[in-house]
Amino acid sequence: MKKNVATLLILFLCATTFSQQINPLLVQDDLANQQKWVDSIYGNMSLQEKIGQLFMPVIFSNDVKANTDKIKELIQNQYIGGVIFSKGGPKQQAKLSNEYQELSRIPLLMAMDAEWGLAMRLDSTYAFPWNMTLGAISDNRIVEKVGRRIGEHTKRMGMQINFAPVVDINTNPENPIIGNRSFGEDRDNVTEKSLAFIRGMQSAGVLANAKHFPGHGDTDTDSHKTLPTINFSKERIDSIELYPYKRLIREGLSSVMVAHLNVPSLEPRHNYPSSLSEEIVTNLLKGKLGFNGLVFTDALNMKGAADFKEPGEVDLAAFLAGNDILLIPEDIPKAHDLLVNAYREGIITEDRLLHSVKKILFAKYKVGLNNYKPTITSFIVDDLNTVLDDVLYEEVMENALTVIKNTEDILPIRQLQDTKIAYVNFGDDSGQDFLNQLDKYAKVDWIKANSLDSYIDKLKYYDRVIIGFHKSNDNPWKSYKFSEKELVWIYEIARTNKVILDVFARPYALLDLKTTANFEAIIVSYQNSKITQELSAQLIFGARAAKGTLPVSVGEDFPVGTGLKTELLKRLQYGTPESVGVSSYGLKKIDSLARVGLWGDMMPGAQILVARRGKVIYSKNFGYHTQSRKNSVKDNDIYDVASLTKILATTPLIMELFDRDVITMDTQLSEILPEYKTSNKAHITIREMLSHYARLKAWIPFYATTLDSVSGGPSSTYYSKTFTGDFNIPVAENMYMRKDFKDSIFEQIRTSELRNRLSYKYSDLPYYILKKYLEEFYGNKLENIVQRNLLESLGANYTTYLPLEKFSKADIVPTEEDNYFRKQKVHGYVHDQGAAMLGGVSGHAGLFSNANDVAKIMQMYLWDGFYGDRRYFGPETMQAFNTCYYCEDKVRRGVGFDKPQLGESGPTCGCVSMTSFGHSGFTGTFTWADPEEDLVYVFLSNRTYPNAENRKIIGSNLRSNIQEVIYEAINR
Repeated sequence: MKKNVATLLILFLCATTFSQQINPLLVQDDLANQQKWVDSIYGNMSLQEKIGQLFMPVIFSNDVKANTDKIKELIQNQYIGGVIFSKGGPKQQAKLSNEYQELSRIPLLMAMDAEWGLAMRLDSTYAFPWNMTLGAISDNRIVEKVGRRIGEHTKRMGMQINFAPVVDINTNPENPIIGNRSFGEDRDNVTEKSLAFIRGMQSAGVLANAKHFPGHGDTDTDSHKTLPTINFSKERIDSIELYPYKRLIREGLSSVMVAHLNVPSLEPRHNYPSSLSEEIVTNLLKGKLGFNGLVFTDALNMKGAADFKEPGEVDLAAFLAGNDILLIPEDIPKAHDLLVNAYREGIITEDRLLHSVKKILFAKYKVGLNNYKPTITSFIVDDLNTVLDDVLYEEVMENALTVIKNTEDILPIRQLQDTKIAYVNFGDDSGQDFLNQLDKYAKVDWIKANSLDSYIDKLKYYDRVIIGFHKSNDNPWKSYKFSEKELVWIYEIARTNKVILDVFARPYALLDLKTTANFEAIIVSYQNSKITQELSAQLIFGARAAKGTLPVSVGEDFPVGTGLKTELLKRLQYGTPESVGVSSYGLKKIDSLARVGLWGDMMPGAQILVARRGKVIYSKNFGYHTQSRKNSVKDNDIYDVASLTKILATTPLIMELFDRDVITMDTQLSEILPEYKTSNKAHITIREMLSHYARLKAWIPFYATTLDSVSGGPSSTYYSKTFTGDFNIPVAENMYMRKDFKDSIFEQIRTSELRNRLSYKYSDLPYYILKKYLEEFYGNKLENIVQRNLLESLGANYTTYLPLEKFSKADIVPTEEDNYFRKQKVHGYVHDQGAAMLGGVSGHAGLFSNANDVAKIMQMYLWDGFYGDRRYFGPETMQAFNTCYYCEDKVRRGVGFDKPQLGESGPTCGCVSMTSFGHSGFTGTFTWADPEEDLVYVFLSNRTYPNAENRKIIGSNLRSNIQEVIYEAINR
């Protein structure tokens, strides 16, 4: 096959009147048919049509009325060969493309400047990052994937050529037009990135275009406003500016755009634009460098060109210089007439015209215009904004983030316990997404002040200060510099604090810093998109590792290529479902089921989270705190998790003691609590009672004996509306229990009768007992033990007992309108009556949390007791507690953990592995982890509001139905 193509190509090249060979990338596999089509079209074209093929005007598709009629006239009267689209939306653009193609006898070559993709997200983030960001990536396969995806975008829009990539080597930080559009200043890196990008885009069937020849990277003036001068020797230009082109041309580059530049060493005429220079276009590009693809001018309507008095003279000069396509001429009708006359007068030869026109026709055949089909406009926006784009964007930014300073390995932040962290926002754009993500790892306070003195005063209490410098991400030309005031304030904050500076702008922003000596760490995040902010926050806490290197130099301290690697800690990541093998479309079914739960009055609201392979891939809030629909559920709202307390607080503490050999599975109650030596429970073991196989009662309604027999409300014998020395146990708002009744609760448990028959019976009593044991062992209150031994080091800052001591009621979801015990709304106090009578803290209930924190603890279990930079217990301990010891006796439970059902009915969807584990809570909460799928599922609700008798969520199997959807969404 290859030999046949080569033979045909040789025959064709011998027969053609081309003055030089056609670029192989403009030649299709079916060369004979391609040649036949090109010859047929060319042979049937009038002179006016041939000349028309050279012109490509611009259409601003966001202003159709002012532009589209003009383009149609040019198609009908000047027979233009193509159109370049600018601005506007994809649907309108595709519609116009179809209209123009239908009107033209010869298919039009449609083009765009889509250097970073075509679509925009809702947060105004462009489809893909700027070239400067791509320049920081070490793995060029990622850049190739970006090129491929942008090529697919371009093709979906009905375009055949994308004027990308910019291959200019940007060695001038003050360059106003290139900057972020360049891959950087290192010629090898720019070349490799350009090659990868082009390879990817052209593999999608779209023509790439390298610009701006001979090199636009070292100028500080804007070519749209004047004619910039590149005042270097031929030797310098050959070794730097031309370096990428040499390699790209050898590798089969399909087209080049010649810049609007004044290059005295290459073109002797004064202020003569490179796009009009025969020396630069024909002798250098096509001659010395041997380029035989399509040659485009830069926009011919730009200012500062040589003095041409008559309309069209610029276009004629550009064509005679060797360009094939004249981009954005000022007056195409006059330029068309001038070129027709120049042909008739012999100024333009037939050979010269044939050379460019046939090359254009070869390109049109190459991109399929010989078999043109209109672009389908339906679903075009969806097709340009797919989950594949989100996955790729995440991959790009994760690999681009660059750490250039990390004194004493301050990054990642390891120690969360007793570390106070502040965030300060500078710049002119929002850092809210950055702060929100930081807050998922640790308690981070956003410090605001109107003066430097106020900042210094407020920040003196913090161990770490994270400064986010956020600049607009609207386009790559936006301002990126610090203000003078910001520079002064940042210096002073860094002088008095340990500072992590995170720059969400191009690296050149750092050039204005007179010194970086006082910054402990500096991160270059390049862009201020939502995804970038979230990923950079994850890097700070070690959930992501720094991988990027600087694509440009930032002063003497940070030369091009600077990039420090940071350690990856085991903390939850946050990202796209597809990146961990889950379908985001499949997970959308969760939304539908959750809405059914709301509409069916199963609960007022909910938080639902899914994580796989250590990455949170779904986290959404539904509904409101109550049916009054006043407070919508937010990420950091906290729920009474009820019996989830057993595995989120008590069980991990017991596992830690087991891991330390303080207790064993066979440790008996009489060994840990001396008062049980004489009880009927003396020989019950840890294994038995935490497997719910110890003949213990399910629960004891302690509150029932404290109610008034007449009113049915709390008796004044046991409760007071005011806090006193004798009534000091808070049970609810303005309701305090008599202090000595707490001892009565533990005594009732100790002396309670055992069930007659040994069988499975879920019971809260073991966790009352373990609360007493843990407090006596540690000599501290349970809430403090859990806080110090687990929650603080995990960064579970939204998990706590006694939430009203730390959170406002606005952030706490109420649980019930209690009309049988407390006779009030239960809001900020534990719902469980027994835990309430212990002051809100027990081993079986009392914990409040949000979905994100629950996921941290469940992920810690999946990582066999390790999370962040700390081991809480070992894999053997996890295995010991996640074992069903009495399955043969029809007891499905592990030690502390619930396990999958052994029969038809049970707590899960029935689609989980037998190694999975979790728990449910009376208030409507549920969490489950599956080691085999590396999956965590969290469902928090207050189904008990306003009435705990509401069992619709249980009867509907809503929680397990959602679990089933999650498993169905896994791509196997």
